[in-house]
Amino acid sequence: MSIDFILPDIGEGIVECELVEWLVKEGDRIEEDQPVADVMTDKALVQIPAMYSGTVDKLYYKQGEIAKVHQPLFAMTREDDAAEAEAEKVTDNISDVPAVESVIASESSAGSQVEDFILPDIGEGIVECEIVDWLVNEGDIIEEDQAVVDVMTDKALVQIPAKYAGKVVKLHYAKGDIAKVHEPLFAIEHQGAAVTPANTQPAEATPSTVTSPKVEAPAAQTVNGKVAQGKALASPAVRRVAREMSVDIHAVPGSGPKGRVFKEDVVKFAQSGGQVSKAEVTDAAVSTSVAAGNTRVEPIRGVKAAMAKAMTASVSTIPHFTYCEEIDLTELIALRKSVKDEYAKQDIKLTMMPFFIKAMSLALKEFPVMNSQPNEDCTELTYFDDHNIGMAVDSKVGLLVPNVKQVQHKSIVDVAKDVMRLTSDARDGRVATTDLKGGTISISNIGALGGTVATPIINKPEVAIVALGKVQTLPRFDDKGEVQARSIMQVSWSGDHRIIDGGTIARFNNLWKSFLENPTLMLMHMS
Repeated sequence: MSIDFILPDIGEGIVECELVEWLVKEGDRIEEDQPVADVMTDKALVQIPAMYSGTVDKLYYKQGEIAKVHQPLFAMTREDDAAEAEAEKVTDNISDVPAVESVIASESSAGSQVEDFILPDIGEGIVECEIVDWLVNEGDIIEEDQAVVDVMTDKALVQIPAKYAGKVVKLHYAKGDIAKVHEPLFAIEHQGAAVTPANTQPAEATPSTVTSPKVEAPAAQTVNGKVAQGKALASPAVRRVAREMSVDIHAVPGSGPKGRVFKEDVVKFAQSGGQVSKAEVTDAAVSTSVAAGNTRVEPIRGVKAAMAKAMTASVSTIPHFTYCEEIDLTELIALRKSVKDEYAKQDIKLTMMPFFIKAMSLALKEFPVMNSQPNEDCTELTYFDDHNIGMAVDSKVGLLVPNVKQVQHKSIVDVAKDVMRLTSDARDGRVATTDLKGGTISISNIGALGGTVATPIINKPEVAIVALGKVQTLPRFDDKGEVQARSIMQVSWSGDHRIIDGGTIARFNNLWKSFLENPTLMLMHMS
């Protein structure tokens, strides 16, 4: 049976793209993951791969036409005989299949239809994600673009919106389950058939997403037989506290406006005996198992799992060495204080980070090796013209390192705006993939939490990272031998000793330090 390939999300905010070139023809046999089409968005040329192996039945667009996200791109017949049998069963014998499929047949004749929402691509290379929290319940009426579920990838927390307004018929996963990309996530009843491209035939253009065997996933109908009490009004931070305490956020009575749940409500609920039993722990995004001696086991998933893998690879393959120095920030702090009110009028929060980033970019012009990356076996070194400077952020989903792109071309104001945006996105766990990719050197601000000296781990394949300590008021001698109170910050560099020697990192740090200790010098070097 022929099924439609639905054009997935191909970038944040992108709703359509131009069909640049078909890489296959009708009648061709294709393999799973084989490139099928090149499409152009307003940002880049993207290659669309096939989900399954099979035969191309119909191409719905011609070269140069505009294709819509979430609409059929081409039709194909899968080679999976079991899938075909299931598809024929749904199409030809609907009365024999359970609940959801029966609803599809009866409701379609009444002008509405039940359709599975297929989990779209949510990042390059991501094939699965963890269900953190359902924001709706079965039976809820939802609006188009309403947030339906929070899912955790190995990079960030992502919120999945609804394609249509309608009624939620079925949730195919429970909290904590692993959902697969390109598989049904939930079923929704909505009015009218999906809009199809103008150049398709009606009989061929109806998406066949309901034929997926995943429709019968048994784990998602209820959560341990527990009846949800409706969507809880709570911030992501409060939901995280509830998960960590194994508390069902929907069962907590909120003390805020319109029943909003605060952290204090969750703590009070848990302390009063409202904490869920072990049988209900799967309601939480992090599954736990209780053993003797009050221990618990948590699976390492999402960003934390990705960080563990990346840090292990970095330490095991890169010979690290550390270089420490102190920087006198007295003059820079005074400069920031003198201008921060003017920046505030432009809704720009001016922290010290934009100065650290811009000064580093100026120093990179003189030491391009600090902005390079070796290949896997360290036989070649690639130098980057762009200074994409990353900053480690302690987000609610784990350590994220978004980077400010092309710092060499930006002013302090531009860098400050980027720092504000990236910090806000990272703390919410919703950083765009493009902001996480392409970094060339990194800064870790451990001092924000009170540390002074650290041994940071290099963000592979970069060759260096610096950890900023907290600013301390310490006595220092001036040129006349008199003691003054100065604002001192310790910095700790880690370098890839295959590429960088101690002298190079010391000279680079001294130049960076000179810009920070003498802001006037930094302004003179800015183009």
